[in-house]
Amino acid sequence: MRSGGSATLTVREVAEELAVCRATVYALLERGELERVWVGRSIRIPSASLEAFLARGRC
Repeated sequence: MRSGGSATLTVREVAEELAVCRATVYALLERGELERVWVGRSIRIPSASLEAFLARGRC
């Protein structure tokens, strides 16, 4: 995971971290496997949510 990054990540950044396409990240969000935060009309994923997802060994 990126060091010194922000508290939230974009869908594109999460896709890059997981080495998957953005559609897969949206599917993970829809299934509730990743948390989302709305910033205006943009989705952001808390970095803690991604870390927890990775710790569960889901990817």
